[in-house]
Amino acid sequence: MILDPIAKILIALGAGLILIGIAWQLGWLQALHLGHLPGDIAIEKENLRIYFPITTGLLISAIITLLSWLLRS
Repeated sequence: MILDPIAKILIALGAGLILIGIAWQLGWLQALHLGHLPGDIAIEKENLRIYFPITTGLLISAIITLLSWLLRS
């Protein structure tokens, strides 16, 4: 059976989301302290909380870029 390239992408994304969901449920993602890395900006006042996860965003972007570069077909 030959799969369409779009089908391959959708299957890979689905499997990736399932793995991320399992890791989240088991607490593995919280151990990485995403959102609380050095370089992430947090402003907290009485009735206001603002987060700018700059370092976390850069890290996730780099990982996604690396994976897409490695899996390019």
